[in-house]
Amino acid sequence: MEDKIEKFGQSILQHGKLNDRIYLQKSAPADIPDLIVFMNQLAQQENYTKIFAKIRVESLPLFVNNGYCMEAFIPQFFNGYADGVMVSKFLSETRRKPPVEQLHAFYKLLENAKVSQRKKLLPDFTLIKLKEDDSQVVAELFKKVFTTYPFPVHDSQYILQTMQSHAAKYFGVLEGNQLVGVSTAEIDVENRNVEMTDFAVLPKCRGKKLAWHLLDFMEQEMRKAGIINAYTIARLAEPGMNKTFMNAGYKFSGTLVNNTQIAGSIESMNIFYKPL
Repeated sequence: MEDKIEKFGQSILQHGKLNDRIYLQKSAPADIPDLIVFMNQLAQQENYTKIFAKIRVESLPLFVNNGYCMEAFIPQFFNGYADGVMVSKFLSETRRKPPVEQLHAFYKLLENAKVSQRKKLLPDFTLIKLKEDDSQVVAELFKKVFTTYPFPVHDSQYILQTMQSHAAKYFGVLEGNQLVGVSTAEIDVENRNVEMTDFAVLPKCRGKKLAWHLLDFMEQEMRKAGIINAYTIARLAEPGMNKTFMNAGYKFSGTLVNNTQIAGSIESMNIFYKPL
């Protein structure tokens, strides 16, 4: 039931019943007018209830004229120059309805947000860059942590393919010789930005700030690679991961309402960003 990824001109979109949406992952400005028409037709044909897009701010008027609203933004998202916005078009009233209680709890979390002092990794753990030979164990760890996920991270071939294409780099935490934590950096080399995502830590090792250390390690590696902007799409329902990014100095810039299928249901997601 995986969503499929396809190209439209120079743009890339993901769509399917798993997330019940179209996700415009990469938009080429020249494609925009025809792409908006295509996505509207595709959504109607497949009865999707949401279209979600990452676009340059100069494309915003065209999307607003076609019923989209801005849900988040990232300054200087494209190559440190053009601002990025995340826009959505809701095609059902149920999908549009915000999770009021979760948002209220998150508001309280934001009120108390602060950047943490640098922490030391506990001596039992080691941070590593994962390689192609690790694709199977990475997929197995994802299976243990996520019952369902918006991308096929349970499939070792998918992990391997993203490694080989340099679309993503994977990072891990070892306890002894056992992999107990994983995270992913999905890199847009052309626009010099990276999505910090797929943080998964085994239950027995939670509460030890391993996600924070993974994030810090990823940032160091991304700076070396010339990446200048980092962002994440964090689950609103998981305050712990939101706190991890706040503690690391990421700024909140919006909530994607009922956006992503994860752990068996459609969840709302928070956007955080940080210049590197």
